[in-house]
Amino acid sequence: MPATFTQTGLLLSLLLGVGQAHAASAISPADLAAENGIPHPAVIAHRGASFDAPESTAPAYKVARDLGADYLELDLQRSKDGVLFALHDDNLQRTTDVATKFPERKAAAANQFTMKELKTLDAGTWFNTAYPNRARPSYAGLQILTLDEVIDIAEANPLHKPGLYIETKEPKQFPGIEADLKKKLQARGWLNPAGTKPALSDAAVGRGNGKVVLQTFEKSSLELLHKEMPQVPKILLLWVGPGSIEPKSNVTFAASGEKDKATYYAKQEPKSKAEFQRWVDYAKRQGAIGTGPSALLTKGGDQSYSDLVQPWMNQYTHDQGLLVHVYTVDADVDYQKVMDAGVDGIFTNRASELLKFYKRPAAATVDQLLRNNGY
Repeated sequence: MPATFTQTGLLLSLLLGVGQAHAASAISPADLAAENGIPHPAVIAHRGASFDAPESTAPAYKVARDLGADYLELDLQRSKDGVLFALHDDNLQRTTDVATKFPERKAAAANQFTMKELKTLDAGTWFNTAYPNRARPSYAGLQILTLDEVIDIAEANPLHKPGLYIETKEPKQFPGIEADLKKKLQARGWLNPAGTKPALSDAAVGRGNGKVVLQTFEKSSLELLHKEMPQVPKILLLWVGPGSIEPKSNVTFAASGEKDKATYYAKQEPKSKAEFQRWVDYAKRQGAIGTGPSALLTKGGDQSYSDLVQPWMNQYTHDQGLLVHVYTVDADVDYQKVMDAGVDGIFTNRASELLKFYKRPAAATVDQLLRNNGY
């Protein structure tokens, strides 16, 4: 009789353990987001309100903040003299007048310039030229922003403090940037101690446990970010191509005969289901709380890539207990498509439109907010 009780107790314990393990893996994405202090679904202002103002500049970030975006997104680089700043491209030619100010160095990497030199560049006039229907005289002469300046902007609205969604951009160009970022965030009070209870409300994104989300395409940087800041939510960005998910076809764009890269990327897909799953599994093992996959946009364009938010892909990611934050989506038809597929947040250049889609419209228009901020 005692042996039977022991065996029964062991069986019940095993069954209970299996049930608990299943329950842990079956947590809903909304609950997972809440556990990390991340809004669900999340509005991630890609380089700020970059449809309405020059990307990664003060007006773009101020408008995104005042619209009520959950996160201000930025690509992190480090100047020649060690200052962290926000810029997407490896060099300065697309979004500044570097060819005029430093003609002999126009093709140099941005990290070959000191912060003082970077501050002399005009980072706004290009936008007026590229998008005359959205041009404003006040955009001329806008400066590249340091990380400190972006933090200042995030903190400046007493009614809404957005979080920061920071990508280590080409981190191999900046050895130690993960540690530098930790030092800066600590100094500015943006890192919560491990074990801090999440705070999540409409007004407290930048005050809660999810006030910072770290993102990277690079495996090595993900590992370093997790080593430096294990308590901070991290996202592994995904696309199909070199350095990420291996494609089914190795034909390059140049050899493909396609007329544009959007058409080329639309045809790219993972080599296999297992290849996609391998990257999701890796993200999980390295402490990420989610992935940031690319999207195939209805009308194509230079933000349209491989379709990595198919329902089965999102379901697999959710089954591993991870969130899905898709990049970069700007149109209602695509907002609906990716939400129907099961994503948990969206990177967008048009925070005003995504907020409307989520039934969270701002009280003021983009034009009013630009004027309120002196632009």
